[in-house]
Amino acid sequence: MNKIINIYTDGSSKGNPGPGGYGVFIETFFKNFYYKKVISEGYRYTTNNRMELLAVIEGLKRIKRKENIVVFTDSRYIIDSVKKKRIFEWEKNNFYKKKNVDLWKIFIKLFLINSISFQWIKSHNNHFCNDYCDRLSEKASKKINLQIDYVYEKINGHLQ
Repeated sequence: MNKIINIYTDGSSKGNPGPGGYGVFIETFFKNFYYKKVISEGYRYTTNNRMELLAVIEGLKRIKRKENIVVFTDSRYIIDSVKKKRIFEWEKNNFYKKKNVDLWKIFIKLFLINSISFQWIKSHNNHFCNDYCDRLSEKASKKINLQIDYVYEKINGHLQ
């Protein structure tokens, strides 16, 4: 039996833009071994799409062996960009007039060194792991000391 790694992700932003967060649940199966990891973080001013993408990035960064990874997300933004290979067209055109370029560049590097498949999950549809990540992202966005999404805030004039 090969190792199987499932990464469940979700991101949110209140106000979009506004305070946001992401949640990640990673589970690894290998023979009789089961491992899980939970990651979440909140940001003071960001967007839903940035948090959705950052959740996937942070999940992939935690994987040591780059094989048999399935990423579950409710983000059509991510699923369509990957499955329709838009990200490579954007990269070819130096991300001309695209948003979240900083995150897409990181994502592409991680995507190319991993064996990843993507699975779309309908949000708020009683899928335990997706709902859990949704709650993680909501909770993270309400922390007192939120992180600063430097690139986004600088681009949008919120960072001095």
